Amino acid sequence: MPSAALGSAGAPCVSGAMIPLDPIPQPIDALLSRGCPADIALVDRAGELDFAALEALTGRTAAGLAAAGLTKGDRVASWLPKTRLACILPMAGPRAGVVHVPINPMLKHAQVAHILSDSGASMLISQAARAATLAAGDVPPTCRIILEEDVMGDEIMPPSSADPSVLAAILYTSGSTGRPKGVMLSHANLWLGAMSVAQYLGIAPEDRVLGVLPLSFDYGQNQLFSTWAAGASYAPLDYLTARDVVKAVERLRVTTLAGVPPLWVQLLDAEWPIEAAARLRRLTNSGGALTPRLIRGLRERFPHADLYPMYGLTEAFRSTYLAPDLVDAHPDAMGRAIPFAEVGIARADGSRADPGEAGDLVHGGPLVAQGYWQDADRTALRFRDAPEWMECGGKAVWSGDTVIEGADGLFRFVGRDDEMIKSAGNRISPTEIEEAVLAGGEVTEAVALGMKDERLGQAILVVARGDGTMETGLRDRLRRDLPSFMQPVRYVWRSDMPYNANGKLDRAALKGELTS
Repeated sequence: MPSAALGSAGAPCVSGAMIPLDPIPQPIDALLSRGCPADIALVDRAGELDFAALEALTGRTAAGLAAAGLTKGDRVASWLPKTRLACILPMAGPRAGVVHVPINPMLKHAQVAHILSDSGASMLISQAARAATLAAGDVPPTCRIILEEDVMGDEIMPPSSADPSVLAAILYTSGSTGRPKGVMLSHANLWLGAMSVAQYLGIAPEDRVLGVLPLSFDYGQNQLFSTWAAGASYAPLDYLTARDVVKAVERLRVTTLAGVPPLWVQLLDAEWPIEAAARLRRLTNSGGALTPRLIRGLRERFPHADLYPMYGLTEAFRSTYLAPDLVDAHPDAMGRAIPFAEVGIARADGSRADPGEAGDLVHGGPLVAQGYWQDADRTALRFRDAPEWMECGGKAVWSGDTVIEGADGLFRFVGRDDEMIKSAGNRISPTEIEEAVLAGGEVTEAVALGMKDERLGQAILVVARGDGTMETGLRDRLRRDLPSFMQPVRYVWRSDMPYNANGKLDRAALKGELTS
């Protein structure tokens, strides 16, 4: 792989500078050795844990799993809020030689039942009240339920010596477009993802990172890993309102916050103590593009924070990020490849697209997952041989996202093939419609959908948060800003918008609701 795709090495994490990129993957639980033993690794309701105590607790948890009669490669699911054990299991499970399957705590019993059955889980770790919500038949007869307080062992299992190519975790996608798929991730996938993100974000040991994202979400789990790879402190938070996040940032003296666009909308509506807002040094975004309006709002509210827009997909973890010094000049860009990723644009025939030519984003390199769990057909469709013009070789993820690479070397998102609106012979990006709708400030959230229409094939419908009083002004502005074939035919106004389990706007739910 070309060195430009790998990034450059920095100083050791203990110096407070950028961590060195380590291209040689290790077992994922080796991340705990990267922090100084006496430095604080975890801050939660139970107090603080330094790296030495976290290492010991991980060893005890791994020993407890091993003593439960599990064998190498067994799948162990966890369905927990962000408890201390939930933070430890992503490393303790692989240390014990089992495959961790985190289940989003927001999911209900039918979705949990699907994941347990599909993964063939031998054990479900949960809480008594939560487990009581499962119906008869939800838990396969070969799966035991263990309460989180009963997991810990008496001995301390030493760090893993597993081959980094061994399967370590299965992360299930949110299922917004159908049954959740289990993405298989090795120790190497997780290790290199942690090294990559910790390096390009410049996380330092003195940083305190607030974890508001689900640990079942690749974005949320990597936040945990990249924090510990840099020797920094992670503070998990389950929240109900934006105010809960504000209070946590203030109380815990947080320097780094990761979110998705709907969360940023809520946080900008909240009241912020000046000192807490000024303390934030780093904001990261994925799960949807930041609009220019959101970027302006974040700049004004958090004046000392670097902003990192990022694009990723669970099958390859993350593909690109936009450096903070490029955000204001190129707010529409996805940026360039992250360290350890090789990213390019392919035409339908697999040849390389020219700059400015739209095509399928293809992600190659060691961050590419091992495929979908027990789903050879869908694996073959998404995980295919890398194009000959890519240097990485091996398997690549053909994302299904239509993207353009500009002459400036920056990638720009056009839309997903399965979400593109085909109206009057035109292929229209819903993202472009949504950006235009949001640009004037009449609404704060919007989703553009293509709905069946006898005359047009599909008509553009916009679902927006608001009461509809601004619709006339919005229509007038869009007539000036968009060509006739891109004009929304209909607006649906809502007081709130649906989100999936990872906090993203749920397009599939809206489309199902409006077509049912």
